[in-house]
Amino acid sequence: MTSDAARRIDSTATVHRAWAADLDPRTLYELMRLRVDVFVVEQESAYAELDGRDLEDRARHFWLAGGGRPPAVLGTLRLLKEPNGEYRIGRLCTAKEARGRGLGKRLMEAVLAETGDRPSVLDSQEHLVDFYAGFGYRATGEPYDWDGVAHVPMRRG
Repeated sequence: MTSDAARRIDSTATVHRAWAADLDPRTLYELMRLRVDVFVVEQESAYAELDGRDLEDRARHFWLAGGGRPPAVLGTLRLLKEPNGEYRIGRLCTAKEARGRGLGKRLMEAVLAETGDRPSVLDSQEHLVDFYAGFGYRATGEPYDWDGVAHVPMRRG
């Protein structure tokens, strides 16, 4: 990607959010395709990416889109509400060509603007623990293997 194209991603990427029931099929497909591209293909982790939670009544999807027609999905994040009332943040990823531009940070800022100071949990890939710590998350357990990728449970609030 040229630096001009990278700058356009920075300036045109817009944060969107929608409840699962309000997502149009094309957008849902693009969100899931990005997640599969990153977590299953790129990270070579054959796991059940489609876990049945994307369409829950209390599932909210955040994504960044920009550039092109239709706008390309550049990053995504899923927010779930657990039965105990806590929020669960997960499935944060950005397209390979859009990384290093602060898009993951923008998604986290958007989701935390919604959850506020209410408790939330996530399972960070081990190499991203410091990224999440920058948002006030702390490790609550030891690293564990999740289908070949080391993860750390984390909590905020």
